[in-house]
Amino acid sequence: MALSDIVADNPILHLASNLMPTTRINGVDIYYEEHGSGFPLVFCHEFAGDYRSWNPQVNSFARTYRCITWNYRGYPPSGVPSDAAAYSQDQLIEDLRGLLGHLDIEQAHLVGLSMGGNVVLNFAFTYPELCRSIVVSGMGAGTTHREQFERDGHHVVDSLRAQGMQALADVYTKGPSRLPFLRKDPLGWQEFAGHFAEHSAVGSAFTQLGVQLSRPNVFDQHHQLKALTVPTLVLIGDEDEPCVDAAVFMKREIPTAGLVVIPQTGHTVNLEEPVLFNQAVALFLQAVEHDAWAARHEVSTSLLPPGTRT
Repeated sequence: MALSDIVADNPILHLASNLMPTTRINGVDIYYEEHGSGFPLVFCHEFAGDYRSWNPQVNSFARTYRCITWNYRGYPPSGVPSDAAAYSQDQLIEDLRGLLGHLDIEQAHLVGLSMGGNVVLNFAFTYPELCRSIVVSGMGAGTTHREQFERDGHHVVDSLRAQGMQALADVYTKGPSRLPFLRKDPLGWQEFAGHFAEHSAVGSAFTQLGVQLSRPNVFDQHHQLKALTVPTLVLIGDEDEPCVDAAVFMKREIPTAGLVVIPQTGHTVNLEEPVLFNQAVALFLQAVEHDAWAARHEVSTSLLPPGTRT
């Protein structure tokens, strides 16, 4: 489904469509926004989010960076392919590669949440030369308790096909790892839930099947993690239970990784705690840009340096 098909029956979208920055990438119209100037900082959204999910970050970082947000295929106003084969994590990686090429970006800082964190991490495996650094936040659902993750994922698809986006949004945004957001910031949570309900049921179902349920398990990627040399910040809320073990694993396996844990915080960490999230990312970017982000030479449980152990 092309962008023109989406906006044809909506006068407001039709009027605005000529102003929307879109580009044709790998056969699909991809919507993106740019704000600010400076070194490129690219944000990749989660399954339940979209380009608007990064507003608190863009509002802050666009003062000093060229901030780029975008919607994946399947997320209007980007195109919504009607072929299930058009959806995979590898395809999203290539779409990101195409977007950077379209914007003449030779290297960027990349920030991803959840599904976007998976995209950013695996993009760094494939195109490390394009990554000045990566921030992988709220990533790893399905790494543990895989059978439950798959059951939940197929339930999401069934709900989308039977009842549509609003019914899923009413339930999905009240999952255990979303409740801290609702508790702390009901208005912010309401806006997030409302944006989610506006998504395409077709695109979301295909994304759940082709991306979420088909991506590699983080535990199975230990060789790629150990070989990664791109500066990496792993960021997690301590109440994002499905992602905690994966975050600790990535911290231990990636020699250039640091770990930030934000207390009493769930999955939607960048919206739930935007000040803490932005501070952590800003300090990380500053360290990277001053060549002060270190790589570990050895991971050990010993308290003594090599050569002094008995």
